Amino acid sequence: MPINNEPDDMSQGAGNTIDTVDDIDDDNRGNRAETEVSESTLESSSLDDHPYQVLTPDVVIDAVESTGRLSDACILALNSYENRVYQVGIEEREPVIVKFYRPNRWGVKQILEEHEFTQQLYELEIPVVPPLVIDEQSDTPTLARFNEFHFAIYPRQGGRAPELDNLDHLYRLGQAIGRIHAAGAAFPFQHRVPFTVQAFGHANVAYLLQNGFIPADLVPAYESIVAEVLAEIELNNPEAKQYKQISLHGDCHPGNVLWRNDSPHFVDFDDAMTGPAIQDLWMLLSGDRINKQQQLSEIIEGYDMFHSFDVRELKLVESLRAMRVLNYSAWLAKRWDDPAFPKSFPWFNTPRYWSEHILELKELLSALQEKPLAMTDS
Repeated sequence: MPINNEPDDMSQGAGNTIDTVDDIDDDNRGNRAETEVSESTLESSSLDDHPYQVLTPDVVIDAVESTGRLSDACILALNSYENRVYQVGIEEREPVIVKFYRPNRWGVKQILEEHEFTQQLYELEIPVVPPLVIDEQSDTPTLARFNEFHFAIYPRQGGRAPELDNLDHLYRLGQAIGRIHAAGAAFPFQHRVPFTVQAFGHANVAYLLQNGFIPADLVPAYESIVAEVLAEIELNNPEAKQYKQISLHGDCHPGNVLWRNDSPHFVDFDDAMTGPAIQDLWMLLSGDRINKQQQLSEIIEGYDMFHSFDVRELKLVESLRAMRVLNYSAWLAKRWDDPAFPKSFPWFNTPRYWSEHILELKELLSALQEKPLAMTDS
């Protein structure tokens, strides 16, 4: 069985490249599912006690060298907040990308299932970037542990962002995602989380309210609008029986796609989950309704070559978008004890932020009540 062993030489993409597995901007992330909800609050947290505080450059290099690689001591922190990701130079070889998983977020079985899924896609010659084998004799061949951290090592992958106004790029994206979903339909997750309204909607709202993030004077307005939003989401619930649940990338936004060799390459399966196919498609749409429908037609034309798309799922787009927004605010709140978050998101948890968030929820409510996208306007 072919495995993603470390190459002796990895060619790099041309200019305007992103050389990483996780080198993306998390500022637009809304799919961060939780297996355990942290009980820490702003008042009780100590920034000095956060686990990532001990993940120093020396620890990163020691972890890499514990796998038998000799580092040249060149290390570059990449732009990832949920996990910590570094490019580490290796003596007389190409640099590698090292991903340190956030402690207490995923269990070992969940991480390994993500790795197994990407490895299967890789073996099917689907353009993804699976982790390298660290120890073939281990029960966790692609996952190592150093001190308190689980980590994986990836080849450095060059590429540029896809052009979402390029219809050929959209068609090729649809083809690739169709192939991923055809494989995902035959690879049901046993350990990864499902996409549920409870986890991505109700639980996030409860977390913000119970932990005092919403300013007291805005709580009534927040509770009122969010109740309406959740009620509309329930009317188009992605868990409904008519929607087939398959194994997904889960966070398939343009930042997780690298374009190289005239083809999309998919990275960062950290949020791989079970859900409806449209979850991996809607984030590629932008602009007004006419533009979205043109983009959608190109994507689905390519997608249908490898996996049949259920057009009924178009009703779910605004529900998924609303839950992404709800989840994003709660994700920031749950991570506020991580020193990287107050530094990187200084605008969060201010009265202005929550006022604007309530306005955004009102806009989402309006979108939820509009006619859903269709393949063609009737």
